[in-house]
Amino acid sequence: MNIVVVAGGLSTERDVSLVSGRGIRDALRRKGHNVVLVDLFFGFGKEGDDISKVFDNPEALDQHISAIPTDAPDLEKVKAMREDKSDALFGPNVIKICQMADIVFIGLHGASGEDGRVQATFDLLGIKYTGTDHLSAGIAMDKEITKEFFTRAGIPVPKGVVAEKGKKYLNFKETGLTIPVIVKPCCGGSSVGTNIVKDEKDYEAALNEAFKYEDRAMVEEFIKSREFSVGVIEGKAYPVIEIAPKEGFYDYKNKYKAGSAVETCPADIPDDIAKKMQEYAEKAFECLRYKTYARMDFLLSEDGRMVCLEANTLPGMTPTSLLPQEAAVLGMGYDELCEYIIKISLAKY
Repeated sequence: MNIVVVAGGLSTERDVSLVSGRGIRDALRRKGHNVVLVDLFFGFGKEGDDISKVFDNPEALDQHISAIPTDAPDLEKVKAMREDKSDALFGPNVIKICQMADIVFIGLHGASGEDGRVQATFDLLGIKYTGTDHLSAGIAMDKEITKEFFTRAGIPVPKGVVAEKGKKYLNFKETGLTIPVIVKPCCGGSSVGTNIVKDEKDYEAALNEAFKYEDRAMVEEFIKSREFSVGVIEGKAYPVIEIAPKEGFYDYKNKYKAGSAVETCPADIPDDIAKKMQEYAEKAFECLRYKTYARMDFLLSEDGRMVCLEANTLPGMTPTSLLPQEAAVLGMGYDELCEYIIKISLAKY
């Protein structure tokens, strides 16, 4: 099968995406498929180049992809590196290469892959792809809208408000919350732009940090808790995994720096709590109209309160990411998981 893995793009999670894409590419090649990896934003070659034989020599697209840096990328610097100086989401020849494939494995993370724009483009052009559709992706990208869907479905969520740049909730007293709180971009990922505010005087700085990425920020109660995640594939919850940062909270650095967090799967929690978390994860998958696969993040407080933080349309797919670890508990290796996602995604069509 000819498969294109699309990764990179123009989001704060592009470095994570490239490592996911490399892992997916290598796994599918080991399974015997003809696979090329292309960066969504940089593309391949120049417009007008002959790419008709790109699958005859897939290694021609291979590039050096290093480990995930401890800091999120500077997107202005990334933009400046593009040869044609275009801000277009799709780089040269990306669409043409994807149209040549039997299916595209979307290995993107963050705004350039999880907000539905890429999926909508592929839908319009008749390109088959992995994961959910553009509508459910767009809904889940916005944390405020996601919380509204969760609430209607009876899924518990943290208390909070949305602060808008130049508008409401810029004054902390207007929020109705008490210190400490979490401030984060409304549509961001990988905890980029996220801060725990422990003193009211730091609230404005935290908002300004979140506003660097977009004009809306979630302000939520801080819940002293353990952190968990549950993958859901075809509507069925996988084993619960616990993430315990060795220092601080599960921010960008702790997510991607090796050894910064201890991940335990299955999580060491009572069976009834694990089942309830899986039940909520499956409800979240259903109420957001997800297709194929996704991942839900949870908090569990010391007094047993459980809340669902958010849904991830395109979970990390490095070999050590959370979803592959959950699949491994069920006896499914990383290569098998990647191929299984291809299989269930093709079934959509």
